[in-house]
Amino acid sequence: LVATEVATPAHVFEALKAGIDILWVGARTVTNPFAMQELADALKGVDIPILVKNPVNPDLELWVGAIERLYNAGLRRLGVIHRGFSSYEKKIYRNAPTELRRRSPNLTIFCAPSHIGGKRELVAPISQQALDLNFDGLIIESHCDPDSALSDAAEQVTPEVLDYTLQLLVVRDNAQ
Repeated sequence: LVATEVATPAHVFEALKAGIDILWVGARTVTNPFAMQELADALKGVDIPILVKNPVNPDLELWVGAIERLYNAGLRRLGVIHRGFSSYEKKIYRNAPTELRRRSPNLTIFCAPSHIGGKRELVAPISQQALDLNFDGLIIESHCDPDSALSDAAEQVTPEVLDYTLQLLVVRDNAQ
């Protein structure tokens, strides 16, 4: 499957015309209710998965509002990408992502451990924590030469490290 980010109605049109399978809305677009409404209107009637990244700042209501705009446009194949929040506090992780799961237990939630940790050394432990917290999947950034990547170089892993990490992950049966 092929996925891409859309930020404008023109992006939606071109992505659908190209037969893209999955669309996602980026963290910066989610912060703009006007842009989200334009996307919701452009996506009305579309039946492909739409993923919504959380805003950069820790504003859960803004994130929920973006999801609701898409839902109110009739979109039902919705999920989110939890990419962490920026904060002024210096912690090992950018945040602990559990509140949206509590509020929307049936929503598909993917974790982006690359973004949450911000460093490639944290990808594996955050990935395991995400699985332990019942995230539905992971979005891990990978590059053949991470240090020369044009964006997010510090948080990307090589394909070999990605393969090794995936082999080490344990999917637990957390059924209550």
